[in-house]
Formats: sequence, structure tokens, C-alpha cells
Amino acid sequence: MLLDAQTLSRLQGVKLRARAVMEGVLSGLHKSPHQGQSVEFAEHKEYAPGDELRHLDWKAYGKFDKYYVKRFEHETNLRAVMVVDASASMGYQSTALSKLEVAKTLAGALCYLLVRQQDAAGLAVMTEGRFRDVPPRASAGHLNVLLDALEEATAKGGTQLVSAADHLAEVLPRRSSVVILSDFLDEDPTALKRILALRQRKNDVAVFHLVDPAELTFPFDDPTLFLDMEGDGRVEVNPREIKESYLEEFGAFLNGVKSACAEADVDYELVRTDERLDEVLLRFLGKRGRRR
Repeated sequence: MLLDAQTLSRLQGVKLRARAVMEGVLSGLHKSPHQGQSVEFAEHKEYAPGDELRHLDWKAYGKFDKYYVKRFEHETNLRAVMVVDASASMGYQSTALSKLEVAKTLAGALCYLLVRQQDAAGLAVMTEGRFRDVPPRASAGHLNVLLDALEEATAKGGTQLVSAADHLAEVLPRRSSVVILSDFLDEDPTALKRILALRQRKNDVAVFHLVDPAELTFPFDDPTLFLDMEGDGRVEVNPREIKESYLEEFGAFLNGVKSACAEADVDYELVRTDERLDEVLLRFLGKRGRRR
């Protein structure tokens, strides 16, 4: 099956879309020359003060010039939490799927993959400053709870990444893997730094940055009324007069998020909502595998 956005939009609900993407990922991994690649985020972790020095992996140090600590079998069962931004701006769409629908599908596919390999998957959906938490578990029955919670998420309210950072700092188990799916359109200039600070708490953090193709290309010609999806603002402009400056500003915004993630040692994945989502996840897993 081709897993482009148009095809996925014909599948009703998160469960079917996420399962289709998961099967596409498994098929892609099977064909990959890198056998053994999986959704696992790491078999080693970077050394942190307090870790046992006798567990340092000197071969890894020789290869990467960084200190890594071996994780033993009882430690390698992953606890991963999908953090889905369900603010109003995530409801924007110019193609078959909205940013939120893509985020929910990616989160659902990762939950499928994690539970399949007996790792614990959890969820935090943030809407209007409130949170729907599903604690990490590894059972097959728990997968339905996660997918049902994703299904119920709707786009509304403002983006509040600072509240999300504070909430996650309270509820996340230590040394969790955290996957944040958002468009990061937050008016608070400290928001991105605050959410990325979860990495400093010894969590493994990855970012899926959701963008709509129209946000990247600004394909408007005639006078257009633009509405603020998270407030009351509205402005009518001639798009041809502002296109160049808009594209420059939006490009700077994207580069800023990517650079902040790199500085925080957080994996960054830019996701267009018209992309094949199995290819997005294969790209992501490939990067994780190379890091490992």
C-alpha cells in the first residue's frame, strides 16, 4: 500500500492509519541492509555523574570520543512517552491530513512498534493547558487505551509548551524516552528552551516538528483574510507583498527550532504533512541506529 497522505486520509481513525504506517515501517526495516535495526532508542546511554565507572564501554569511547555506559538486559526495556500537541494551530491543513492527524498517526505507529517489542509506551496529550496522561505500560491491551486516547484528541486552545514542560517534569519516570510532536508555534519566547530542558533531566528526547506544505511555500496570490487559529487576530493582506518576508521569517523559525534541538542534544525530525509517514519513521529510526 502507498502510504501517502491522500491514501491515509481514506482510512478512518487513528488505529487503522497507525497500523498501516507501522506495517510499512516493518516492511522497510525488513528490506533494510542494516539488519537488527528497531525502534529501540539506545543500547548504551551517555555517561552522567553518578553512573558506575566500571560499566563504561571503552570501545564506544574509542569510536565516538564520548563516554557511554552499557545498559544491561533488565535496563533496556524502554519507557517511552508520546507528547502530542493538540492546540488549535495543529488543526491547520491545506492537504489531506492536518498537522494533528499526522502527529496522532505517528504517535500511534510508534506505540504499535514499542508494544510489539515489549517496551512500555505512554501518552500525554496537551490541549488548552490541560493534559490527558496515559502512563507507560507494555501490554497489548494497553495499546488500545493509547490509541483510543489519541482518537479523542481534537485541536483547540493555545499552544502552552511551558505548561507542558512543567507537567512532564512532574509525571515522567526518570530516564524516559520522550517524543514530542508539535508545530512549536508558541508565543512564549522561552517555551522551546523549557520543553527541551527535559533532556537535562536525563531523559532521551526526540522532536517531530509538524509543518503543513502551505506554511513552507505560502501559495497564496489574491487578497486573503488570515485568521489566528489560537486567538482573535485577523488581518487581510496582499500575499504577494509579504511572501518574501514571510518565507524568510518562517525559515528562520524552522532553523531556530532545529538549532535549539541540536544544542540540547535532542533528535530533530521535520515532518511535512504530505510526506509518507512510514518513510518519516524509517528516516528517524535510521538516525537513531547510527547514533547507537
